[in-house]
Amino acid sequence: MTPGTTSGEGMAVRSALLGVALLVLGFVAIAVRILPVDDALAVADRVWPILLFVVAITVVTELAAEAGLFTVIAERLAVWGLDRAWLLWILVVLLASASTIFLSLDTTAVLLTPVVVLLARHVGLPPIPFALTTVWLANSASLLLPVSNLTNLLAERELDLGGPAQFAALMAVPAIVAIVIPSVVLFLVYRKDLLRRYEPGDGDRPDDRVLLIVSGIVVALLVPALVSGVEVWIPAVIAAVVLGGFFLARRPAVLKFGLLPWQLVLLASGLFLVIEAAHSLGLTDFLLSIAGQGTGVADLLRLTGLGVAGANVVNNLPAYLALEPVAGDPLRLAALLIGVNAGPLITPWASLATLLWHDRLKSLDVTISWWRYAALGLLVVPLTVIPATLLLALVH
Repeated sequence: MTPGTTSGEGMAVRSALLGVALLVLGFVAIAVRILPVDDALAVADRVWPILLFVVAITVVTELAAEAGLFTVIAERLAVWGLDRAWLLWILVVLLASASTIFLSLDTTAVLLTPVVVLLARHVGLPPIPFALTTVWLANSASLLLPVSNLTNLLAERELDLGGPAQFAALMAVPAIVAIVIPSVVLFLVYRKDLLRRYEPGDGDRPDDRVLLIVSGIVVALLVPALVSGVEVWIPAVIAAVVLGGFFLARRPAVLKFGLLPWQLVLLASGLFLVIEAAHSLGLTDFLLSIAGQGTGVADLLRLTGLGVAGANVVNNLPAYLALEPVAGDPLRLAALLIGVNAGPLITPWASLATLLWHDRLKSLDVTISWWRYAALGLLVVPLTVIPATLLLALVH
């Protein structure tokens, strides 16, 4: 049971073209002095470690998946599920949450999705409940640690709380809510599919046990390193180099340019420049008039709601970049993260992870109705972000 390849070239090209267009707009803004050069350099200085981390962690997770690590874990889940679909699904919830928290939402959306879909098919269960679990938790479970989401990495630098432990202390209660409530909703919606038994099948053996073992060791060491307080790009780059070295020696054909998330780097870089230029043109003042500046419950809910709306209308990354300057303090920034992380569950374009997830489903011949997806999102998003924001205000 191995995850199939995906025909994601079309999406990669579209993302890259959009990124190039945004970069051109950004450079035009610099040339006509809408965006001062010093401000543009400050943006570059802020984001290069974040983008380097994204590149490195993508390489690590892609190579680990190529070695069969996630597939082996999923096959163990099938055994531990004791032939009960609901127990297997709970184990998938735990795996998807851990993958998102420690390895980022894109890892869950891109690499775990085909694994759990093929796992469900392997044991004779419908794949949709498992597929929706991965995409919902890829987004909503990404609140706890800086490495969980690109928006968190940006927020961590803005907050300057002292490290991942302090970030987690701020976000812990909303993070728990954002995992539990979507999971409960999914179980209630798909309870007929999950309250049944299955027959576990025989798993496939990995092609190269050395690469499998090395990948497992590298990932096991990387997870604590990412929450140690060291700049996250440092252990991620080391892990990518070590794992890449083993693949160079044993399976060099795997080491292709396509491993690098170049389209995401282009897109993010363009967005950073364009949003910064928009702030120079007065975007901050306009958003302040809408978002307010207080830390009362109503103010926090308003900021969370703006994050949800911005993510689902445009995308969660530009929504965060636009609203970050009006957040102002840790509590408001946390409320914004709830909106842009747990809120992008309604429209297909609300997060890049969702688009990448759908691309994986198409490659696996799994059909999802976007109307049903949006309807479920309209149900679960308020049930998630409102209590998460209320509890944030209550405990802090």
